[in-house]
Amino acid sequence: MRNHTYIKLVCYAVLFVIITVSCKHKEHEYHSITDKIEAESKNYKGVSISSKKYLEGMEMMEVTENEITFLIPTRKDKIKSYKCTECHTQPLAKMQTKDIKKAHWNVKLEHASLNTMNCITCHDGNNMDNLKSITGHSIDLNTSYKLCSQCHQKQYKDWTGGAHGKRIESWVSPRASMTCVNCHNPHSPSFDTKWPARFNTQKIKERK
Repeated sequence: MRNHTYIKLVCYAVLFVIITVSCKHKEHEYHSITDKIEAESKNYKGVSISSKKYLEGMEMMEVTENEITFLIPTRKDKIKSYKCTECHTQPLAKMQTKDIKKAHWNVKLEHASLNTMNCITCHDGNNMDNLKSITGHSIDLNTSYKLCSQCHQKQYKDWTGGAHGKRIESWVSPRASMTCVNCHNPHSPSFDTKWPARFNTQKIKERK
């Protein structure tokens, strides 16, 4: 009986030591990465530097997407022929006649097949100054990324989080990011394949 009680006491003592040791940690030692982040960020006051001075003179606008607020460059003031209605004085259907010279002759649509997409898939035929969603809602040209996001949802989510696309000038707050059309031609969005500047002669022979 005494031995049984003794063994029991020893077990309790060992268990107590294990619990005590496991719960005690030295300074700068944490149970999890979350605990470490919370502890180390208690006294964080942010950074004193700012990217505002690098954005001076740029036409920017603030947007909030996926609950993230950041700056993007404006678009309409960069388009030489905007407003579109300065030339498009009539609805598109009336202008598509044999008697009127075809406009935008140099625009080549290589975005999707003609069965899937044409000019009025994105452009509003009744209001040429705006874009149009697939559900018929008007989209301002300054926020053309909303049009792209309809099909390119993955890239859009990455972009709002800062993983897709490019920052403007600096990674320091306030964040300013380029939009889809700053890198991609909306009518032909894919990039041309490029060979490296240098590659060995054996590969040249193989490709022939």
